[in-house]
Amino acid sequence: MGCGCSKLKDGKAVVDHVKSKGKENFPPKVAHNLTCECGETFTLETVIMNCPKCEMTYAVTPCGSDSIENIKPAGIKYA
Repeated sequence: MGCGCSKLKDGKAVVDHVKSKGKENFPPKVAHNLTCECGETFTLETVIMNCPKCEMTYAVTPCGSDSIENIKPAGIKYA
């Protein structure tokens, strides 16, 4: 991520950063299918989204949202 977001170490930092920029409702560049830690598979529709089953929050910066490897878990209901 060339914008400096790569220094964000974990999902909570990603959530906090994206929310501070007011971009939490932006769609990702790619609508990734994620498999949550609970086993549920869902489509990431916004850059911060909770698993529909267990409510684990997943986050990615808009600039890094083209790669599934950049999506990080942040904790249950962190968003």
